[in-house]
Amino acid sequence: MGLFDKLKKGLSRTREKVATGFRAVLPFGRKVDDALLEELETTMLASDMGPTMVAKLIDLVRSEWKRGTIKEAQDVVAHLKDHIVEFWPDADRRIQYAAEGPTVVLVAGINGSGKTTSVAKLAKHFSDQGKSVILGACDTFRAAAVAQLTEWASRIDVQIVKHQQDADPGAVAYDACEAAVARKADVLLIDTAGRLHTQDHLMRELGKIHKVVERKIPGAPHEVLLVLDATIGQNAVNQARVFSEHVDVSGLFLAKLDGSAKGGVVIGIRDQLNVPVKFVGLGETPNDIEPFDPRWFVEALFGNATE
Repeated sequence: MGLFDKLKKGLSRTREKVATGFRAVLPFGRKVDDALLEELETTMLASDMGPTMVAKLIDLVRSEWKRGTIKEAQDVVAHLKDHIVEFWPDADRRIQYAAEGPTVVLVAGINGSGKTTSVAKLAKHFSDQGKSVILGACDTFRAAAVAQLTEWASRIDVQIVKHQQDADPGAVAYDACEAAVARKADVLLIDTAGRLHTQDHLMRELGKIHKVVERKIPGAPHEVLLVLDATIGQNAVNQARVFSEHVDVSGLFLAKLDGSAKGGVVIGIRDQLNVPVKFVGLGETPNDIEPFDPRWFVEALFGNATE
């Protein structure tokens, strides 16, 4: 299955929801007017795109209608797709690699978000690019988390640095950094403990790991990726806001996109958080990961929404 087909399949539930609403509002030949735009706004809000982003997109479509560029319903979706893609410049979505030494990627997220599986997917992604990868098992709070990551490391044939359960996560991060430098690894992926965004003491622990890494490897972490569960829609945005108060989140990994009818949240996230989506998870295996491509995303999301 090609990359686009995989994304399209993963977004099938969201696309069905979006397309149903759009077809009702945008039948072929219907003239664009204020009533159509109002109905379109309601439909987009129901697709978890976020109120601010929806308002911006509707304003852009309204301006084009007033100028005469858009006249009928079938013209609307193509213009929407183009406007959405413009919100994701290529540079924002690239991984920021270290100029020298290991590139450190800190991965955060709450329990149940798919964080540890996403770390394994990232490891496979970097490994497939020919990079040597080390995993740092800093999720020492959750029972079996270290064992789970160890199993993933074995399956995808990458190295892992770990301590016993309940060990100090900062100490694991310290040892992982030392190992990455000594072994001349290309990428160090640090799996942090899943924490609720309302648990201040655990959020502070995340900040501590960030400082340990920063002291051990100049310029690190080079990326802080936050794993969000796509199935919870706009609640994921609220989680991301709180995480961003404790660490400088540089990108998002949207997990469980294949099981969600709320994939439209990807569109709202960029506007509300000013943080780019860098990867999406589309299944349970290490291969089920795709770098986020906004053009492919909007094509897979909307499909032929006006047919």
